[in-house]
Amino acid sequence: MVTAADAQLEISRPTPETLLIRLAGPWVLRRDLPDLIDAVERHAPRGAVRRIAVDATRLETWDSMLIAELRRLKTMCAAGGVEIDFAALPDGARRLIDLATATSERPPQRRSQGRHGFRVAVGVEVIRAVRSVGDMVGFLGETIQALVAAVRGHARFRWVDLLQVMQEHGPAALPIVGLVNFLVGMIIAFIGAIQLERFAAEIYVANLVGVGVVREMGPMMTAIILAGRTSAAFAAQLGTMQVNEEISAFRTMGIPPMQFLVLPRVIALVLMVPLLTVYADVIGIFGGAVVSLVKLHLSLTLFYQQLVGALSMIDWIGGLIKAAVFGVIIVLSGCLRGMQASRSASAVGYAATSAVVTGIVFIIATDAVFTIIYIVLGI
Repeated sequence: MVTAADAQLEISRPTPETLLIRLAGPWVLRRDLPDLIDAVERHAPRGAVRRIAVDATRLETWDSMLIAELRRLKTMCAAGGVEIDFAALPDGARRLIDLATATSERPPQRRSQGRHGFRVAVGVEVIRAVRSVGDMVGFLGETIQALVAAVRGHARFRWVDLLQVMQEHGPAALPIVGLVNFLVGMIIAFIGAIQLERFAAEIYVANLVGVGVVREMGPMMTAIILAGRTSAAFAAQLGTMQVNEEISAFRTMGIPPMQFLVLPRVIALVLMVPLLTVYADVIGIFGGAVVSLVKLHLSLTLFYQQLVGALSMIDWIGGLIKAAVFGVIIVLSGCLRGMQASRSASAVGYAATSAVVTGIVFIIATDAVFTIIYIVLGI
């Protein structure tokens, strides 16, 4: 018999192939408890017994320390092919041991090593992409329903939330949007200057910068910046609410999450992204003008005259339409991934990362679709 204070451990061999473990006294967390595994290995070397039974009729109190020891014993018996009997344990202890060993007893899933592994992997990714598009379309439908309710005056959201989102993701984004688009305008002008100098057509740098920034780079770069800044923030906010079951609480209280949480963000981004795009276009054109002035020695007056001749109102409107659609994509990707987050510690980070990736992919794909439509319409 092995004892430690009041905890007792007695091991006997009723039959040559059976080992009986008797537990008595209080088995609670303390440093001087008997080492159950060491005692079993000393009394029954590997392969010496086929069955181990645990008798806890004299057990007084127990805690997680006992569960941990019995779990180790069960794992050791499973590895050695030894049958173990916990029938004499308290019901609560048996359930905890089963719960603790449920995950570890699952057989490892083997990846298919067939010769079609690559094609299977591609197929799985295609299915995931199709499902992602389906989720986005379904979420868009729910958003449209919330917008219809807002138009009818039945939507439930707070105007203070709308104003706060507009402040956080509108004026607060001006520095990063301005810096990136200024550099983009300079890059476009510099690349155009290198090529156009060969044909003595440096004056057309203004055309290249104006059309490139207003129609394409201004809306797209602004949207990509907000996808990394705003979409991730929305996913993190709603993902945290999902982990804390706050969204479930909204549903329980009869408050539609689409109206209370998503609708203010949609309205704010649809208003803010076009305004940020106008600001980005002006800053990008200014960056191109700086390069033209410094490298090509074109006067700002000449640059402005050429720019006005190259751009039309259709160019500005086309870019703003893109920006509004990009704003919807940013909101949908962030809110969708946030509300899809599972209730785990890593779910929020995964939701934010997934929102950024989804937003950028859909923004670029949508920009390509808009470009094709504009070409077909002759715009």
